Formats: sequence, C-alpha cells, structure tokens
Amino acid sequence: MTDTLHIVCPHCRSINRVPAARFAERPTCGQCHAPLFTGHPIALSGADFDLHAQRAEIPLVVDFWAPWCGPCRMMAPAYEQAAQMLEPHVRLAKVNTEEEQALAARFGIVSIPTLVVLRGGRELARQPGALGLQEIVRWVRGKI
Repeated sequence: MTDTLHIVCPHCRSINRVPAARFAERPTCGQCHAPLFTGHPIALSGADFDLHAQRAEIPLVVDFWAPWCGPCRMMAPAYEQAAQMLEPHVRLAKVNTEEEQALAARFGIVSIPTLVVLRGGRELARQPGALGLQEIVRWVRGKI
C-alpha cells in the first residue's frame, strides 16, 4: 500500500487523498466533511460506478443483487457486517440489477447474488451465490 491513497467520498463523490497511516482515524471528506467509511455497503448507480471502481485506490467489492431474490436478501445482513470488518482497506458496494441493468450486462451477471472484486477498474475475482459472513470476509481477503 502506498503512503497516500485516493478515496472516493460515498456522499459527495469527491476524490480525497488520505494518508494510509490515517485510515484507522476514521477520515472525513475534505469537501463535505462526512465520514469516508461508514461501516455499511454503499449503493452504486451507473452514474457513479466507474468513479468508485477506477479512481479509488482500494479494492471495491460489489454485490450484484435484486430485491426479489431470496438468496440476496438472505446474504444482505452478512454483507452489511462484512463492511464493518473489511473497511477501510476495502470498499463494499451494492448494485441493484433491476435498476442498473446496463451494469449487470456489462459484467455478464447471469445469477444473483454475485460478488465481484475490482481494483483499478479491473475485475480480480467473482463469486456467484449467497455466502455467510465468515465466507465473505475470507473470500475477499483471499482475493485482495
């Protein structure tokens, strides 16, 4: 990890330079002053997906899901808890495939839930199917 990393604010979408040594201090956005990490997955739309996937210098884990999907709803609490365990070294996000069909098509999502790990805009790994908390954390840590 470099000394200073670019982190995208989940609230105002501005790009912040954060010293890696300050990650544990709950850094805030220089623009809107909101916390850069909240311990919760962020919802991404087509409009802000690439900003988070390509400009942030920490891995992005995306849960492609849909509201009607039973396994997606089953996995949601574990994914929420995983954000608390993995931040600030990883950003967790959710993409609703019903609302963001173009993103789902772009990533070739054929089953949900599907987790995808991205870094620098490149896909590093993907995992279809619902996972429990420990499985999510172990899988993500093994891929970054």
